[in-house]
Amino acid sequence: MLLYVFKRLLQAIPTLLIVITLSFFLMHLAPGGPFDGERQLPAEIEANLRAAYHLDQPVWRQYLIYLGNLLQGDFGPSFRYKDFTVTELIAQGFPVSLELGLWAIALAIALGLPLGIVAALHRNSSVDYLVMGTALAGVAIPNFVIAPILALVFGVLLAWLPVGGWNDGHWRNMVLPVVALSIQQVAYIARMTRASMIEVLGTHYIRTARAKGLSEREVIWRHALRPALLPVVSYLGPAIAGIITGSVVIEQIFGIPGIGRYFVQAALNRDYTLVMGTVVFYGILIVLLNLIVDVLYSALDPQIRYDD
Repeated sequence: MLLYVFKRLLQAIPTLLIVITLSFFLMHLAPGGPFDGERQLPAEIEANLRAAYHLDQPVWRQYLIYLGNLLQGDFGPSFRYKDFTVTELIAQGFPVSLELGLWAIALAIALGLPLGIVAALHRNSSVDYLVMGTALAGVAIPNFVIAPILALVFGVLLAWLPVGGWNDGHWRNMVLPVVALSIQQVAYIARMTRASMIEVLGTHYIRTARAKGLSEREVIWRHALRPALLPVVSYLGPAIAGIITGSVVIEQIFGIPGIGRYFVQAALNRDYTLVMGTVVFYGILIVLLNLIVDVLYSALDPQIRYDD
């Protein structure tokens, strides 16, 4: 297992290099620059700023300088957030996004799995149609539509919950963004669980278990559930990474100081180093979570083994 983990980490290096390279040059191809909003500065001062951040160098040389700093664990200073490094900004925003994302994915699992199992056990019934119809609506409606509706209904009209702010992660401030983040994930998990459970329930070993006289509860919980969870576990790796670092719209709508909000502001301000730092951090997170998913596979399915 350790050798497998080591090989996967080595394989991730060229993938991350491609992501870094594409992101770097695409960011520099975009019109504008980090100091375009400061044209009132004298030309000499602006030239000194560009020289200090190596922006006066050719792009290929800037790329090599960035790679060299990155190999030393240095994401560089932020161009727009003065007196802050990219590492400091990520360290500030990531715990907020992590807490928000973990609560959202926990809610999605807690609701999506039972709904998918119930729909599979009542296939082609009114219960199945209701669950899948609701799930289809959850997939179709984006969270930037759901979030304002939740804020309007529960925050403005009913005045039950605050419509913005973080307040050090108080539960009242977390309810609306967590629900808005989790709705689509509930729908995806429910649909995947239903499809996987139906497939597993039609296998020979499930029919054999029923023929032996096992109760339906034992058949579901002891024999069908674990293999049915494999596609869901596979989906959870990138889903968790996406929901943690990709909650850009939700963080903007509810005024949450997470990493997604920093990413949006950095892209708008052409803060090259902060955008790149967020992309690299996100890529590393994706690699690690997918690796954890692969390891969990062997725990859920005894037939899957990673030989050293």
